[in-house]
Amino acid sequence: MKPITVLLVDDHDMVREGFRLLLEQEPDIQVIGEAATGRQAIALCRKLNPEIVVMDIAMPLLNGLDATRQIHQALPGIKVIILSGHDDHAYVDQLPEFGASGLVLKQSASHMLVTAIREVQKGMTYFSPLVAKRMERRHQAAIGLDGRHRKQRNRLSPREVEVLQLIAEGQLNKQIAEELGISFKTVDRHRQNLMMKLNIHDAAGLTRYAISSGIIENKVQLTIV
Repeated sequence: MKPITVLLVDDHDMVREGFRLLLEQEPDIQVIGEAATGRQAIALCRKLNPEIVVMDIAMPLLNGLDATRQIHQALPGIKVIILSGHDDHAYVDQLPEFGASGLVLKQSASHMLVTAIREVQKGMTYFSPLVAKRMERRHQAAIGLDGRHRKQRNRLSPREVEVLQLIAEGQLNKQIAEELGISFKTVDRHRQNLMMKLNIHDAAGLTRYAISSGIIENKVQLTIV
């Protein structure tokens, strides 16, 4: 039987090594590459065409959510399983919109990641039980008495998440515009939308929000603008 090919993506060498050792014990799974950033992940997906990508969220420059979105758009046949240290990060109910097929919590990954890989390879989705329960509660809360979905005003678009990360990493609007290939005015509009949706009124607050949501890590050296 042909093994399931997997690409590991995490900016911590020891984390990738641990997951590689875990997965190499399974005869039906083969780790064919590793990446330390979202951009490396996209490049390796194009080169290696893995069946499954195991993707960390909090990585510098291009976080796992945006890397997932870009992989899903360019290579829809590749399935992505998100790794997260947070069981309630702000975007859990939007993961399918980013193109993710599942989420496994790092603290439970040792006994769930293998199952997730096998299920996702079959075309299923897989979310850690705690995350699945939270998703269900949020889904129910979004439905009104008339059975219609309520519009969630604080939901961030994929581009807004991308801008949020770069703001939290200390980049100015001009730098963000150059990084993303968009205009200065567009960046400013995204910044204002972020502040309005999140009811946060300065870059320091956006940075704290990005850390608490798992978009960036506390260890990242930040410059508040």
